[in-house]
Amino acid sequence: MKYALLTFAFLFVGFAQAQKETKPTTGLKFTTLEIVRENIPYDSKDMFVFEFKNVSKKSITVSNVQTSCGCTAAEKPTEPIKKGKKGAIKVTYDTKRVGAFTKTITVSSNVSEPIILTIKGSVLPDAPINVAPATNEN
Repeated sequence: MKYALLTFAFLFVGFAQAQKETKPTTGLKFTTLEIVRENIPYDSKDMFVFEFKNVSKKSITVSNVQTSCGCTAAEKPTEPIKKGKKGAIKVTYDTKRVGAFTKTITVSSNVSEPIILTIKGSVLPDAPINVAPATNEN
């Protein structure tokens, strides 16, 4: 009986301690971490927009967004995002590059570890220009 009570006490203390050590929310809660688009028209200007909400108890500053290559550009909020408010990371891809792609964007802030966002898709070839066939009328 003593051993059962002692075991129960250790389990209870361990559980209570684990509850205290639960990590706080990361601060930025993205609606999605990956956006996939297939059959993107050649040279289109569409953006990939990653929306997020500040779920921390203080304002968050997005300090940096780093893309995985020069064919991708990302725009971060310029002002701090207040608690409970929303923001967005806007990403563009060079759609003059035909074919499949996968690119990452690393988002750094003052409240959490970097968050990795991903864009995937495929760009269609440029539509051929219709040229009337040449006629030989000699």
